[in-house]
Amino acid sequence: QVQLVESGGGLVQAGGSLRLSCAASTPGLITYAMGWFRQASGKEREFVVAIDWSGGITYYGDSVKGRYTISRDYAKNTVYLQMSSLRPEGTAVYYCAASKGGSLYLARGDVEVWGQGTLVTVSS
Repeated sequence: QVQLVESGGGLVQAGGSLRLSCAASTPGLITYAMGWFRQASGKEREFVVAIDWSGGITYYGDSVKGRYTISRDYAKNTVYLQMSSLRPEGTAVYYCAASKGGSLYLARGDVEVWGQGTLVTVSS
């Protein structure tokens, strides 16, 4: 069974930076679009960012554009989310996701595999 394992969450001050990692358990996900969603306490899950299998197409949620950057390392079967200029409203559980349909499908919530989530807390 394919698994996604996130890491890198933690506590950071507003304005700071943090990098999340998502490691896939199989190289088979190399052809999948990958991305991140987040869910704050008491709120619905929100799309953050997606990247297609080639790394050439990305989609960002409006609230993170210009501050978050997604990248993927094929040799390590890992996707990274670099978060900068963090804000308190960025406090949430961040979930890694994989989609066969591509980055646009992932952005719309069409996801085949979810990670278990990693908590990011941004203090003001």
